[in-house]
Amino acid sequence: MKGLVIIPTYNERENIAPRSGKGRDSTKFGILDAVHHYLPEADILIVDDASPDGTAEVVKKKMKTDRKLHILEREGKLGLGTAYIEGFKWAIAHGFDYAFEMDADFSHDPRDLPRFVREIEDGADLVIGSRYVEGGAVEDWPRKRMILSHYANIYARLGTSAPIRDLTAGYKCYRTEVFSHIRLDEITTDGYGFQIEIDYRVWRAGFKVKEIPICFLDRRVGVSKLNRRIVWQALFLVPRLWLWNLWR
Repeated sequence: MKGLVIIPTYNERENIAPRSGKGRDSTKFGILDAVHHYLPEADILIVDDASPDGTAEVVKKKMKTDRKLHILEREGKLGLGTAYIEGFKWAIAHGFDYAFEMDADFSHDPRDLPRFVREIEDGADLVIGSRYVEGGAVEDWPRKRMILSHYANIYARLGTSAPIRDLTAGYKCYRTEVFSHIRLDEITTDGYGFQIEIDYRVWRAGFKVKEIPICFLDRRVGVSKLNRRIVWQALFLVPRLWLWNLWR
């Protein structure tokens, strides 16, 4: 199967390029090298939102010697949801069988990549790296963010009736045929809301969803892109999906 790992970036130069340091930062890999190491058969697509720190330049330099690395450059900070949708469309256009969502900041452990692929090969249509199934965990998060994530998932699960424990997860792998059935262009949410809505659409379309446990780590370097707008957007999305579920 032909696979693609989609990684949206905004000011992720330090995570894209190899670096040295102590503890978990002592890895010899940047995220590109790590993905290639643990899933060498897959291509990587960077979707960069005009990062002022030069992320795109680092990627394009590496592309000169890496045929399995690609980039989509956008004109500004347009958001996570649209970045993934453009990436999914690129995956379809280039004949990939499966596509990942993955963060650039090492909060998603690249060592887990082969586990997702095995589930796709075994028949799953969407595989979610879940913090809230048995064996899943979160490390190094502030208490406030842990509480927000926990209750956001309870709220989303009750509001949508989707039997998914981690609806806000961002480490996922899709069989690309799914995208032609879920009306990607209708999805306008970002962040938490995007993850909830696309999971809901896949589940409602009758596809097989599988959750596997992961340990989610706080980002290696840089700052989180989470903000109040993303939280409020997700809050108001859930009643809309509930109504949609009621009338369909």
